[in-house]
Amino acid sequence: MHIPSITELSLLKALWRWQPLSAREIHEHIGDELSWSYSSTRKTLERMLEKGMVRQHTRHGVQTYEATLEKVDTLAMFARDFAKRVMEIDTPLPVAMFTGSKLVSGTELAELEQLLQQWPGNGDATP
Repeated sequence: MHIPSITELSLLKALWRWQPLSAREIHEHIGDELSWSYSSTRKTLERMLEKGMVRQHTRHGVQTYEATLEKVDTLAMFARDFAKRVMEIDTPLPVAMFTGSKLVSGTELAELEQLLQQWPGNGDATP
């Protein structure tokens, strides 16, 4: 599975919160954060569709999108990537770094903790 880019993550976060969404609705949710045009949102969605990160459906004559990447798995991948590549940490991360997040619920936080403990190289499976 590919780790989404920062801009792809912005679109995924909107979808995780409110899916299904049309391209226009996604753009309205992320427009201020990314400060880009609607055509950039559409192009990014097309690339994400090609990569299998989202799926597209027609609802009431409007193309809508849903995330195919699981939120907790994706966040765990991001955290591991950041820890390894940026911080050069080779051990499991504490889930405390996610406490207070508006993105994850208590249940998701527990799941995330479990995934973060399954650090690559520990002999445990990775998501």
